[in-house]
Amino acid sequence: MLIFSSSDKGGTGRSVTSCNLAYRLSLLGQDVAYLDFDFGSPTAGAIFEIPTLERGTRNGGLHSYIRGRATEPVRADIRTTTERQVLKERPPGSGKLTLFPGDVGGAEFSLTNEHIKKAAELFQTVEREFDVCIVDLSAGRSSALDMSLQAISPKNRPKKAEAVRWLLFHRWTTQHVIAASGLLLEENGILSCALAAGFARREFLRLVRTIRTAVPDASAFGKKTTAEQDAWLSRSDDILKTLAKSRGLGLDMLAGTTPLEPMLLWREQVIMDVDVKRRLADKATTQAFEELANKLIDDEAWEGFER
Repeated sequence: MLIFSSSDKGGTGRSVTSCNLAYRLSLLGQDVAYLDFDFGSPTAGAIFEIPTLERGTRNGGLHSYIRGRATEPVRADIRTTTERQVLKERPPGSGKLTLFPGDVGGAEFSLTNEHIKKAAELFQTVEREFDVCIVDLSAGRSSALDMSLQAISPKNRPKKAEAVRWLLFHRWTTQHVIAASGLLLEENGILSCALAAGFARREFLRLVRTIRTAVPDASAFGKKTTAEQDAWLSRSDDILKTLAKSRGLGLDMLAGTTPLEPMLLWREQVIMDVDVKRRLADKATTQAFEELANKLIDDEAWEGFER
């Protein structure tokens, strides 16, 4: 299975949520590959706390591989390379967790047919080895996004290939909802690029779901809230739901939500059960990641998201 993670803006929580989903999927027994296609800022290594890869690699990352400068992309077993002791542990029944880093100093590039061919080959290769492959794309329109759409298009992808999921991340604010809708549905957005690549509109939209990140509740105001604050938050949530529906990002597109997590405001990292036990993170956060991970690999759940 291929899972693409996209967002219109930076700061949506796309990468940190995707890393947490990768970890949770591995706990479910899935062998997981994480492909850092954020060519301009490949920082998944920092989230997984791998010091030597915190800004990517200098020796044959995905950027170099796609451009033909490396014969094989570098890979790292996250549990053996992370410096976080708890993340090193592999619970019984859990699957592999592997990072394919980007390149230090990578950047956007003019897309060619050879790049698309290399990406398609890469996806097919990792799908043969891993159960789930998460492809973390740069924010907004990028060569990585265009290349990925071309590589998984009907003309380039075998008909019997594994399932594809496309996730669109956005924070639960007016600006982010509008931006995410624009990236997906407006001129030169994801959908129009998918159609140009050979997808049928309905066929592609069946692959796409949204994830609303950092959704606050009354506790966002602090331990004590006023009746006026509670009412304001409720009204704001209703306004955002109406806006999302009007912009084509209603409940029929929603995969799920993640709560506003104070721990992630300070440090983007994998949130583990031990963090909840130590009262450093909220249980609602790990529950949200776990529920999303289960939905992603359940075909019936995917088709039935909030319908």
